Amino acid sequence: MRHRSKDARHQVEKSRGTQLYDKVDLLSIIQALIVADHRSVSHAARILGVRQSAVSRRIQALEDGLGVSLFERQLNGVRPTIAGQRFFERTRAALAEIDHAIKNAAAAGRGAEGTIRIGVSSSDCSDFLCDLLRAFGEAHPGVDFDYFDWPSRKLIAGIMERRLDVVFVISGTPAPGCDVETLWSAGICIALPARHPLSGCDAIEWELLKDEHFIIGREGTAAGLDDYATKKIANIGSRVSLATHDVPQDLVMRLVSRGFGLSLVCSSAAAGHSDAGVAFRPIAGEEKRVSYCAVWLPGNDNPALRRFMSLARSLSL
Repeated sequence: MRHRSKDARHQVEKSRGTQLYDKVDLLSIIQALIVADHRSVSHAARILGVRQSAVSRRIQALEDGLGVSLFERQLNGVRPTIAGQRFFERTRAALAEIDHAIKNAAAAGRGAEGTIRIGVSSSDCSDFLCDLLRAFGEAHPGVDFDYFDWPSRKLIAGIMERRLDVVFVISGTPAPGCDVETLWSAGICIALPARHPLSGCDAIEWELLKDEHFIIGREGTAAGLDDYATKKIANIGSRVSLATHDVPQDLVMRLVSRGFGLSLVCSSAAAGHSDAGVAFRPIAGEEKRVSYCAVWLPGNDNPALRRFMSLARSLSL
């Protein structure tokens, strides 16, 4: 006598299961559950708004497909058999799971649940962004945030690689193929060593900065602060001493605190640095502001992201 292999038996069982599914439909199961709940085919038919004979035919077809009797017929109605009780217990649980899945999918589709992967450089945090995150979290408690604190170029790469949903960077940061929307702006201030003579000033004139050396990191370069300093110093008849470095803002602040030079930073970035060795002072009469924007892929279909960006736009007005 030959024995089927494990794979062969699995294929036979799978084939039988497929044939069984073909003989059973969801509507028949739902009607049978209503009959089981009310112990009456006629009562179930009235609830469903169909003929009693139609319900009876569906139950008979379901029993034939399953190969088991689900009900015992009695003069005053029907009652589930032992096999029927087990079948209805499991189908109720399965239908409850389906209902739960449908509700979850609907909630996710409305943006009421889900996750938004947000990228931001810690040096670019602002009151606007904090208020946005707080307001959205209160309005949509079912949506979670995953935060990523990376340099600007890595944030844009995360968007392009679909590892992030939205990032917040200085306007002007290259983001080819992405949607970009400016949301808030911040003023400019001078970062200087806390022991520097000018740290005692309430505001600093450009004339007092003409002989200083400036250090600008990658965030400042993206915001055009290197060109801005060059023009301002040139306007007072001097040539700026300035070096740009492909380093994050945190490292620039450490260099400033150790006396390697001064730097230009956004006021929002200044609020995020607590280095005791650095002082931040406004520039007298300064009106220039640096803009910040949200960047995301136009094909991103995260419903929660759409709601998030809608709130961001309303808060930026």
